[in-house]
Amino acid sequence: MSVTALQTGDGGNAIARFLANNGVPYADAVGSALSFVVALLVVYVVGRLVIIPLVDRVMDTRGLDVHARKPLRKLTLAVVVFVGIAVAFGFAGYGNFLQSLATVAAAATLAIGFAMQDVIANFVAGIFIFTDKPFRIGDWIEWDGNSGIVEDISFRVTRVRTFDNELLTVPNSNLTDDVIKNPVAKKQLRLQAAFGIGYDDDIERANEIILEEAHAHPDILDDPAPSVRLAELGDSSVVLKSRVWIDDPSRSDFVKTRGEYVTAVKERFDEEDINIPYPNRTLGGSLEVDGVTAETVVD
Repeated sequence: MSVTALQTGDGGNAIARFLANNGVPYADAVGSALSFVVALLVVYVVGRLVIIPLVDRVMDTRGLDVHARKPLRKLTLAVVVFVGIAVAFGFAGYGNFLQSLATVAAAATLAIGFAMQDVIANFVAGIFIFTDKPFRIGDWIEWDGNSGIVEDISFRVTRVRTFDNELLTVPNSNLTDDVIKNPVAKKQLRLQAAFGIGYDDDIERANEIILEEAHAHPDILDDPAPSVRLAELGDSSVVLKSRVWIDDPSRSDFVKTRGEYVTAVKERFDEEDINIPYPNRTLGGSLEVDGVTAETVVD
């Protein structure tokens, strides 16, 4: 199959002449149709056997994640099919039809472009997600008051499973136009816990208890080391803020570790008679009641 044949449709003419010489009716139409199918199949097979493996090797060398490989392979296959159709039209001798189709396709593309602005915006945003990698499948992300685990990333939408087991289908443009928090991107997460103690309690002893319980917890890291600072002198308590780190966190690990740590500190405070005071409010004023006399009160 030469380039000249593809451009002039000689391949289709050759098949048509062969069919005509063998007495096949409608040789021209059948020959063009067979030429179209053969050319499309050849390009498709070459694409599957050569182009797709080549793209896979390029993705391997670039170290692309699994979530990026599937849509890129689909996009490459779509390009192969499109090229195959274009080549098949030329090989079958449908040149005039192909030119008309290109004109109609250009007008349709313009109209569709206006009608699908949001879809195109999400598609472009999906490309940015694949290239910038702000998050990956399995990451715990937070955005615009929502949070969850990323289950799938496509060129148009990202699917996130919330911690209430709800599946959110989020347009990619929502995730690229807004601030995304990825607490697990750096493989370590800092937890903060505030403990309020009474003004009469021993601050130094409370600090020691908070650090001791941090070092005693198996999931809290020694490096970076836990720390505690006096953060606030509140209306009814002295607020001590603890900062600890956990490794390779997930949402469940974060909640579990923080809950166990706070519980352990509370139990130690109870054992050593360190109070966690309730907020106190003092109300002032007077109450006047009309129509009440001394005789009424006696009765």
